[in-house]
Amino acid sequence: MAGISPTVSDTPAMNRLGREASPYLRQHASNPVDWYPWCPEALARACELDRPIFLSIGYSACHWCHVMERESFTNAEIAAVLNEHFVPIKVDREEQPELDDLYMQAVQSLTGTGGWPLSVFLTPGLTPFYGGTYYPPHSAYGRPGFLDVVAGIARGWASDRDRAVEVGRKLEAELRQEAGADTRGTLDERVLDRSLEGLAGNFDTEHGGFGSGAKFPHATDVLLCLRHAQRLGQEGDVARHLALRSLAAMADGGLWDHLGGGFHRYCVDERWLVPHFEKMLYDNALLVPVYLEAHLMSGSEEFAAVARATCDWMVREMTLSRGGFASSLDADSEGHEGVFYTWTPEELHEVLGTERGYQAQEWFGVDDEGHLEDGRCVLHRQASPSAIAERLGLPEAELSTRMADAASSLRTARRRRVAPERDDKVVVGWNGLAVSAMARAAQVLGHPSYLEAARSTARFLLEHLTDPEGGLVTTWLEGRQGPPSGLEGYAFLVQGLLDLYETDFDQGWLRAALDLGEVVEARFRDPEQGGYFTTEARRSDLLVRRKSPMDGALPAAGSVHALNLLRLAEQTGRRELAERAQDALRAAGVLASRYPAGFSALLLAADFLASPPRELVLVGDAAHPGHGELLEALHRCSARGRVLAACAGPGSVDTGLQPILEGRSPAADGAPLVYPCQGYACAQPVRSAEELRAWLDA
Repeated sequence: MAGISPTVSDTPAMNRLGREASPYLRQHASNPVDWYPWCPEALARACELDRPIFLSIGYSACHWCHVMERESFTNAEIAAVLNEHFVPIKVDREEQPELDDLYMQAVQSLTGTGGWPLSVFLTPGLTPFYGGTYYPPHSAYGRPGFLDVVAGIARGWASDRDRAVEVGRKLEAELRQEAGADTRGTLDERVLDRSLEGLAGNFDTEHGGFGSGAKFPHATDVLLCLRHAQRLGQEGDVARHLALRSLAAMADGGLWDHLGGGFHRYCVDERWLVPHFEKMLYDNALLVPVYLEAHLMSGSEEFAAVARATCDWMVREMTLSRGGFASSLDADSEGHEGVFYTWTPEELHEVLGTERGYQAQEWFGVDDEGHLEDGRCVLHRQASPSAIAERLGLPEAELSTRMADAASSLRTARRRRVAPERDDKVVVGWNGLAVSAMARAAQVLGHPSYLEAARSTARFLLEHLTDPEGGLVTTWLEGRQGPPSGLEGYAFLVQGLLDLYETDFDQGWLRAALDLGEVVEARFRDPEQGGYFTTEARRSDLLVRRKSPMDGALPAAGSVHALNLLRLAEQTGRRELAERAQDALRAAGVLASRYPAGFSALLLAADFLASPPRELVLVGDAAHPGHGELLEALHRCSARGRVLAACAGPGSVDTGLQPILEGRSPAADGAPLVYPCQGYACAQPVRSAEELRAWLDA
């Protein structure tokens, strides 16, 4: 600390973050750090004082964000250094995903790693020159102490600023070069096959999933594997195995909440055993359609049960009273990560009694050694029900019934624990994904409550998360709107609206999707190199405007929008929408052809183009006895290359919006019909679900 002598003084009980809507920012409102939110006042302050910015980015459900807050941001000595020598800015990554994306890229370039909390030091001109993730307050775990880091940077800025500026200049040039690179090119015609080869090469043959070490759900990769299996037909066994084995491993392991439903963020080990316990809306919304597709492909009722339980969890625990879904559940409760979800043998026996407690130990893999440092166990399925039943000397059906009752008792007992905090912020893009999940679940599982959840959420988003110019805002909480949305919000909501249209066939959803698509075209399209930027041109507080075509924790927004455009083109007959989509694919063609493993969302759009689309139009009165059976058959066919439309008959809908419905009539006797077309050639209408399934199979 030589040369830095902070003055530790009394600090107001509440800093500027107390006025913010974000629960994550408000969690830091009583810190002695003189935090600013990301705002013009903070950026001007840094220039006025000629001080570097300390930028801390995290989110409400992040365990290590809480740890750093407790250890460092409540530390008066550290706060004094930050307050005297920096302009400290705190950002909720869920409110500012594009800002997070930019500075995450910078830190990864500087250090080779990334994650949250993200800790970045910027010049007053917003150029990053030093960064990392979690720092302990004092040197430990092979990491420099945060007090030493901030004191050292303060000294360096005072005595050798040119060095920091030079590091930042080189990094900014690298970021600008990456953002401005011309990656246009035609996709390699073998890119889909090479994508499957890459996924197979990265597959964990022992435990399922992709990669070694920590395991993430990789929902988009798994969905692409299902598409590969459908595309290849009888030659798709490898792709089918990659997908189904991964989904089974996730559902059996600790990633899945075996009592309450829903998936945790990721697992810290290769066996899918010990998760980071936060639950994110987007992970669950992305996984539901994948499990539904796997159910339709394999006939596995377990996959359907996982999708159903995940939707039930979302409706039960994440639905907000005023509308929309909350963004996340915290990993911690009572000051410890995972204590709400984990068990000891003694706790099982206390709730279930000795005999059932021992059976539950076997069923849920609970032992005396524990899986966590405190000896607590993560519930998981360590063997098949038949193997456990044989080990216990019980009929499998009887054991399954007993364990269903045991799970109900454990759920009741768990409700008496202190539950993790919920972040009630409505994130527009994540809610768009939730609309998709609920709509697809309504199609495949036939639950009216899921359709109502999709409808009410879509209505809420279109009413409360739009700006006066017809655009979207990123977040909403307690009546307060967040900043303007980036591309992610539009892409995911348009996808949700399209899935919702294909569920209830209300043309209003299609019109809303088209309107938002036009906003994307006006605000985000790159007219020079094609494709879409992640931020609007009028945003002036970002160092670099990026496209971010590679998938991350979420599928790349530009790739999702390309598939949206292809679907909209089929629904509306507007070929220019398909041309925009193909332009977006070409914009990342060189990168995707070279590194297909990072572009699964883009390849889902390429797969849509790989085969002629299947257009299925249902016409007839919904009250007719045969309508429901035909609709169920439509909704339970694979979503790959599928375009669904429906109407009661001539004059019932706007065929100008949807030429696909023009001239379609029910049978002469009033019976509903399905008009099946593929590759822009139509077969004879069919009037029974059996005929429709036969056409689909053929």
